[in-house]
This record gives sequence, structure tokens and C-alpha cells, in this order.
Amino acid sequence: MAVEIAPRITVDPTVCFGKPVIQGTRVPVALVIGKLAGGMSHQELISEYEITEDDIRAALSYAASIVSAEEVRATT
Repeated sequence: MAVEIAPRITVDPTVCFGKPVIQGTRVPVALVIGKLAGGMSHQELISEYEITEDDIRAALSYAASIVSAEEVRATT
């Protein structure tokens, strides 16, 4: 059973090992972020993975919320 954890982002233990995916797909958020970081354009992502511009924005927004909540402690 899929659970929406953010707008357009769901998790389901039976889909992609429970990793966050674009709602209604098997496209992991991490894949979208990684492809963008690697230089893939939004249009290439849309064509290759059959997702929408709104899905890409949702993945970026979700990733930003995760990073902003992360706490990193420097040790010396």
C-alpha cells in the first residue's frame, strides 16, 4: 500500500524496496535527482521516464526538505 509522504511522492514496501518514488510510477526520487545532477535536462527526464515537469519539481522539493532537516556535526 502506497503512502504519500510529500506531494506527488510515495513510498510502498513492495515498490523499489520502499524508497520514495514519483507517485504512480516506479521512478525513485534519488534517480531523478541523480540524473539532474549528472546533466540530464528536464525534457530528457520527461521523455525517458514518462514523468512530468510537476513530478520533477516535487522530487526536487522533497530532496530539499530532506537536506534541510539533516543535521551534520563536524568533528576534529
